[in-house]
Amino acid sequence: MSEPTDHYFSAEPATPEERRTIEVTLEGRRFTLSTARGVYSPDRLDPGTAVLLSGAPDPSPAGDLLDIGCGWGPISISLALRSPGAHVWGVDVNRRSLDLSRANAAAAGVDNVTFCEPDDVPDGLRFATIWSNPPIHVGKAALHDLLERWLPRLADDGVAHLVVQKHLGSDSLQRWINEQGWGLRCTRLSSAKAFRILEVRRA
Repeated sequence: MSEPTDHYFSAEPATPEERRTIEVTLEGRRFTLSTARGVYSPDRLDPGTAVLLSGAPDPSPAGDLLDIGCGWGPISISLALRSPGAHVWGVDVNRRSLDLSRANAAAAGVDNVTFCEPDDVPDGLRFATIWSNPPIHVGKAALHDLLERWLPRLADDGVAHLVVQKHLGSDSLQRWINEQGWGLRCTRLSSAKAFRILEVRRA
């Protein structure tokens, strides 16, 4: 059964855009950023992302950093603010999200980030840091395909951090990553507010 066309993981959401602004604190700074219908968590910084931003260790200060499923941009912008000497890639299939992310990066004053669709990321890039609040609701098969595309592209000393709700399968996802032949090891970094942060490194 195909997914409804107005899901946030659609390339072109069917719902009217209806842009709005919200107040968000990222890296201790208050920003007025834009969101819209048809993107993930349009009314607030969602709790899982907040847990990731407060609980993940500092990203690499240099190299290429990746935000899988960037939405309207809070993780990418936070990475760019924390690591001004790095280049951040925010990827999403939702073109409305990408437009919002570009506007929000400009509003936040960060210029070391590229927002694009997955196929527009150069094939040879390896990532020093990957952060993601992955789109669990796309379904297990699509989620696994997504992670299979990006996690093996960790640099040799790279680290990925994923935030997943406990009741939405964080433990089974951790086991699944460890069962793949990617040469990666997934462990639980921390738990907070019904979420777990999973850490992925080269084995």
